Amino acid sequence: MPFRLRESHNVNDGIEEPKRRDHFSAEALDDGWLSWDLKDASRFNSFIEPLTVRVEPPTPDGRPQARVRMIPERQHSNLGDNVHGAVTLALVDIALFAASHQFGSLNAGHSVTLDLSTQFVGAGRLGEPLDAVVELVRETGRLIFLRGLVVQGEGDEHIVLTFAGTIRKASKDRG
Repeated sequence: MPFRLRESHNVNDGIEEPKRRDHFSAEALDDGWLSWDLKDASRFNSFIEPLTVRVEPPTPDGRPQARVRMIPERQHSNLGDNVHGAVTLALVDIALFAASHQFGSLNAGHSVTLDLSTQFVGAGRLGEPLDAVVELVRETGRLIFLRGLVVQGEGDEHIVLTFAGTIRKASKDRG
């Protein structure tokens, strides 16, 4: 049976609730991309910004997907002139939330990462897009289960990392 979002959770095709707009940019860019940068540049995210997010076609079984992109530069490198693993992990953690917003699964608030499992597969390359492709596996009232790949290159042929993570949604009274 194909995966179906609950009727109230349609893929987000634009800026959502006012609180998100207060904290994040959401400027429409070319080819369906949206900016995804915190308005407060003193926060951790700014180290890997600018970021962009785009809804992707669903998986063959109908699961929603989104792609979150950064362009790694020298400041993101390790001594081997590859993308530092910590930068890749930060991209994944932020991508869980950026993608979940695009799926319509999160409101801005104090949601948290409960777990994040990763497997490094290859070295990330500097100067070319580094994309976290995130798939919604399942959503419950309080949890969002996601998985995906961090990839580079034409057709995503270079896999840098695989991941699976769980987000605990914000309590309604904290929204």
